[in-house]
Amino acid sequence: MKLAIGCDEAACDLKNAVKQHLLAQGHEVADFGTHDGEPVLYPDIGIAVAQAIVQGRHERGVLLRGTGIGMAIAANKVAGIRAAQAHDTYSAERASRSNDAQIITLGSRVIGVELAKAIVDRFLASRFDGGSSALKVDAITGFERSQAAAAGRGQGA
Repeated sequence: MKLAIGCDEAACDLKNAVKQHLLAQGHEVADFGTHDGEPVLYPDIGIAVAQAIVQGRHERGVLLRGTGIGMAIAANKVAGIRAAQAHDTYSAERASRSNDAQIITLGSRVIGVELAKAIVDRFLASRFDGGSSALKVDAITGFERSQAAAAGRGQGA
């Protein structure tokens, strides 16, 4: 699978461990940074990963930060993206199966390396079920489109 991964300085070590885990499984992983402990603007990384997925360059993404919350917020600003924070395998599975999330976000300050690997594995192994969840995801997508249309008419923001 073609994956995109990114982090801020708080999660660089965890990102590198997850990236190596994914590469060992045979995934193609594009690393959007950061690559060292220097401070970065995490929204830039979250948005870049989300845009790469919307543009079809990658199938799914993994974003990491201290808690993962800010990365989820940033990625979700990109139209068409559903990013979900998960700190356990059940939430990761549900993010995909019930919400059709393309990005999972993790927090380096709240989970360890082995749990992060398990969360990402469960997320990547899960697929959207559709069913009654499809109506809910369609409602979110419809609202997003109506907001974009309103903004295009000068009525947004």
